[in-house]
Amino acid sequence: MNNNMIKITDLEKYYRTEEVETIALNKLSIEVKEGEFVAVMGPSGCGKSTLLNILGLLDDADGGSFVFNGIEVAGYNERKRADLRKRNIGFVFQSFNLIDELTVFENVELPLIYNNVKAADRKKRVEEVLDNLKIMHRRNHYPQQLSGGQQQRVAVARAVVNSPKLILADEPTGNLDSSNGNEVMQLLTELNEKGTTIVMVTHSEHDARYSHRIIRMLDGHSVTENILI
Repeated sequence: MNNNMIKITDLEKYYRTEEVETIALNKLSIEVKEGEFVAVMGPSGCGKSTLLNILGLLDDADGGSFVFNGIEVAGYNERKRADLRKRNIGFVFQSFNLIDELTVFENVELPLIYNNVKAADRKKRVEEVLDNLKIMHRRNHYPQQLSGGQQQRVAVARAVVNSPKLILADEPTGNLDSSNGNEVMQLLTELNEKGTTIVMVTHSEHDARYSHRIIRMLDGHSVTENILI
């Protein structure tokens, strides 16, 4: 854990309507090292989701610097952001975001199709990750045939099938009961132990304790940090 994967300096993000300007990120500065597991906490409206969207290259900041893996990406256009995102980042959402019309196998395969991976390689990688996450027996099922815990397991499989350097998790246990939630947190911990960097937004103090460090946000900037290991 030597190199910074993420270095954000004085990051600013505004949302404007005709009547009002809202500051979502207010000169926010944070660093995340390669191999870290970081939890981001704070009240609703403090800028957590905005931060995650920018870290995930889904949105661009209005000011400040964002260095990802040594590359300044603030100001990248959508095409360059999409290219970097496809190759480096996996997402796990609270609402699973699986596609109902696709089987478990097809949902997990999608990121590989976007990255133009050959069919034989796709099959091998999807089977490998389904096997690792103990969901192989559900490969031909559709999302609505699965429990919430199984759906989140499939979502984690889809996030990691590309071997991303970074996983961004947005309230990953928010729709799960406690035993399924603990299972998902255990999965994220195991992925982190194998070297994947994880940044997780959560309201749960319990989930945050799985991380190495908690960043607490308020009004668009970081107010405190707790190091847990």
